[in-house]
Amino acid sequence: MSDFAPAVRRALVYANCRKVRQGKGDHEIWRSPITNVNFTVDSKIKSRHTANGILKAAGLPKRF
Repeated sequence: MSDFAPAVRRALVYANCRKVRQGKGDHEIWRSPITNVNFTVDSKIKSRHTANGILKAAGLPKRF
């Protein structure tokens, strides 16, 4: 299994999403300028479904 977290973070930064704060454990809270919604990003994303769900919350198209 591969780790999708670096690719998800690159896509979020490219879309001008900002890291708001550190969440509980190894999660981070991000904010999207497209949807104006906060969402969580795990430091290790093993599932492509989770990666696509994070991109959907940010208002971005599926990538994985």
